[in-house]
Amino acid sequence: MRGISDATMQQIEDVIAKNVRPVLERHNGDLAVSSYKKGILKVKLLGNCAGCPSARLTTEEIVKKEILNAVEEVKEVELIQEVSEDMLELARKLLHEHSGSLAI
Repeated sequence: MRGISDATMQQIEDVIAKNVRPVLERHNGDLAVSSYKKGILKVKLLGNCAGCPSARLTTEEIVKKEILNAVEEVKEVELIQEVSEDMLELARKLLHEHSGSLAI
């Protein structure tokens, strides 16, 4: 990943593996590092944690807290919230199935 040393990235991955991922896995979720630039680490929640109403709280209370406490180079952790491709496909399917009943 550009803008981050291998040692820092390994440190981040270690914190995620030991302190973050086990918590998320209890809810059938996971986390992916999306990018790092100028001290800002951007992450995405995956699985059941993606799109969860508590996603922002999870990021603040678990992900951000653990990473900021362990990795000095990281100054901020931001959550990237987006709709998963699976959710979009389900929405397309539902719209297509019900398109005959919609008044246009």
